[in-house]
Amino acid sequence: MAAGKPSMDIGKIDEVIHGRLRLGVMAYLANTEVADFNELKAVLEVTQGNLSVQLRKLEDAGYVAIEKGFLGRKPRTQVRITAAGRKAFALYLEALGRVIGPNP
Repeated sequence: MAAGKPSMDIGKIDEVIHGRLRLGVMAYLANTEVADFNELKAVLEVTQGNLSVQLRKLEDAGYVAIEKGFLGRKPRTQVRITAAGRKAFALYLEALGRVIGPNP
């Protein structure tokens, strides 16, 4: 660390959230709380397979909960941000803000 300069502390950036698609999922859910799988797929403009893989990573970390059910006779998958996910996302944004620093 250079004298007089604060550490960037990039080690605090959550790698689970930091992936482009996972970041998009977390940002969207932070504002909507819950979303249908197809809604996320359309908003993020990704394939079903790619979204499924990334949601699994977020679910394994405890950041989202995936609820499968039916709406009438149609299968429905909903994704909900968890309390742990909301906290992790807030910490991620704080860490990213420290890395980026104040805008000139």
